[in-house]
Parts: sequence; C-alpha cells; structure tokens
Amino acid sequence: MAINFDKALGVHEQALLLRQKRNEVLAANIANADTPGYKAQDIDFRTALSNSAAAGDQAMLALKVTSAGHQHRADGSADALSASLKYRQPYQPSLDGNTVEAHIEQAEFADNAMRYQATLSFLGSRLSGLKSILQGGR
Repeated sequence: MAINFDKALGVHEQALLLRQKRNEVLAANIANADTPGYKAQDIDFRTALSNSAAAGDQAMLALKVTSAGHQHRADGSADALSASLKYRQPYQPSLDGNTVEAHIEQAEFADNAMRYQATLSFLGSRLSGLKSILQGGR
C-alpha cells in the first residue's frame, strides 16, 4: 500500500513554507527600518494558507519575480504570493515615509518564528510516526 504524503502531512507542509516566506518578508522589513520611503509589508497568513490549500499545490507560496535575477522555483515557474502580500498600516507614520515600526516587526517575527518551530516539531513527530509504521512498530 502506497503512502500519500499529502494526506499524511496535511496543510502543515504548506504552513511551514508560508511561515518561511513570512519570516523573509518580516526580516526585510526589520532590515529596512531606517530606509526613507520603505513601506512595510506582511503576508496575510490565513488567506495565503487557505488559497494554497484550496489550490492543492504550492504555486501560491512562490514569491513574485519582478527581475531576471530573482530565483525561480525548482520547476522553472515563478508564480506569485503577491495576492496575500499586503502593506502594513503604521500606528505612527514617520516623516520620511517609512512605515516600519521596529517593535511591531520584531514581535511579529518572534511570533512567526515560534509558530514555524511548532509546525516543524509537529511535522517531525508526524514523520517519526510514519517511520515507525513503515518499520513495523519496533
């Protein structure tokens, strides 16, 4: 009997990939906290994950390629996550037009990193269970 990893891992695989992309976006925000005119962005996690789960593939998790120097997916395509990437509305906008609020970005990054680790731990235990089944429950 074949094991269907999509069913075995469920939505957690897409969640892990989406959390990775969100970490990248939040890290870019933190790195540009002092860049005049930089607009902070974030991923609407629930929308992106539900779109990804509904699509049934990981095409929604790839970042938009706007330059020939950007990386492509392994299959050579470059579909966009841009539908779920939104600009963050600042509580206190700065005079130079930068919308990054470092304390908020750091808190969101820490929360997302914790959730990434939790998802990774869950997937690890799920795979460990599958390994145990395949080995005959030794």
